[in-house]
Amino acid sequence: MSSTLPGVVDEPLDPRACEDAVRTDADGAVVTFTGVVRDHHDGRGVTALRYEAHPRAAEFLEQVCARHRREDVRVAAQHRVGQLGVGDLAVVVAVASPHRADAFTVCATVIDEIKRQVPIWKFETYADGAAGWQAPGC
Repeated sequence: MSSTLPGVVDEPLDPRACEDAVRTDADGAVVTFTGVVRDHHDGRGVTALRYEAHPRAAEFLEQVCARHRREDVRVAAQHRVGQLGVGDLAVVVAVASPHRADAFTVCATVIDEIKRQVPIWKFETYADGAAGWQAPGC
């Protein structure tokens, strides 16, 4: 099953949309991970951040999800780009399966792979007025 959701978006994310894209009546588990912009990084106060994506980032995101789909495990993910504030959702991953163990394992693996393999970069603005790019995976 392929998600009908766009993978990289510039508007607020809705975890329910990812869940709805993967859930069937055969599922006993839907696990959702939501990555939220936090107010700190490495001991520094963060006031905002901006995500920028490679033109093919959505394709790479879909490839990560597709690698983990099986007949009984469905995966959808979205990543937001643009300017985000503290508390905004940056990424959502939803996994549905008949049993919770598969859903938890796949969800954790997918978010780790997204952070390592999908070319989306984060520019943080700090409370002291400084700003800078963060290494992939942060």
